[in-house]
Amino acid sequence: MGVVNVTPDSFSDGGAFLAPPAAIAQARHLVEEGAAIIDIGAESTRPGARPVDEQEELARLLPVLRGIRDLGVPVSVDTRRAAVMRAVLAEGASMINDIEALSAPGALEAVAGTDCAVCLMHKKGEPATMQQNPRYDDVVAEVFAFLATRVAAAQAAGIARNRIVIDPGFGFGKTDTHNFALLRNLRGLARQGLPVLAGLSRKSTLGRITGRPAGDRKAASVTAALLAAQRGAKILRVHDVGETRDALAVWKAVEAG
Repeated sequence: MGVVNVTPDSFSDGGAFLAPPAAIAQARHLVEEGAAIIDIGAESTRPGARPVDEQEELARLLPVLRGIRDLGVPVSVDTRRAAVMRAVLAEGASMINDIEALSAPGALEAVAGTDCAVCLMHKKGEPATMQQNPRYDDVVAEVFAFLATRVAAAQAAGIARNRIVIDPGFGFGKTDTHNFALLRNLRGLARQGLPVLAGLSRKSTLGRITGRPAGDRKAASVTAALLAAQRGAKILRVHDVGETRDALAVWKAVEAG
C-alpha cells in the first residue's frame, strides 16, 4: 500500500503532494514502483496534529480521486468522518482506512451499505495529545481486544468479515516499547483470521532508534516492513514502495529455496 499524503503537515512528506497534480503524479509513480493499493489521506494524524474540517478534507481529496480513476489498482482513503466516507465511496474509492475503527457517528452505516473494504485501526487518545505518556496494563491484550470488539461491531452493522482488515496502530497512542511489543506479537493478531495491515513507515519510533529524520528513515522503514511481513502482516503501508518490494522479493526467494 503506497501512501500519498494530500496535506501540508504530515510528518514525512507534508506539503510535497498537497497540490492535486503532485498527488496524482505521486500515486502514478507508486503504482509504477509496484504498489497494489494507493492510500490517500487529507488530514494529518501525526502526533500533535490538529484536525481539519470536513469541507477542507473533501476539497483536498476529491480532485485527486478523480484524477486517478484509471490507475488500475484499488484506492483507499484514510478518513474518520462518515460524510467524507460517503463522498469518496461515491467517487470510486475501494477502501476506507479509519484510524477510529468506524466509531464516529454514522461511520458504520456509511460503509455497511457498500461493498468496499475497510481497515479498522487501534489508537488511544486524539492525534493532538495521543503521545503524551500513553499507558496500558498489557498493550498487546488491550489492542487485540479492542480490534475484536470493533470487528464484531462492523459485522453486526452488516459489514461482511471478508471486507475487513485490522491494524494495531503503530505510533497511535503508543510508546516505542508498546510498538515493539505489538510488532513482536503480530502473529497473534494475524491468527484472528483477518488480514493485518502494518504501518511503520518513517515513523518517529524508527527515528529514535536510528537518530535519523523522517526523510532519512528508508532503510529502517524497509526493515520494519519486512519484520511485519515475516510476522504475518498482509498489507504494508509504506512510502518507499520499490525498496520494500525488493526486500520482500529477496525474503520470498530465500523462503522458497
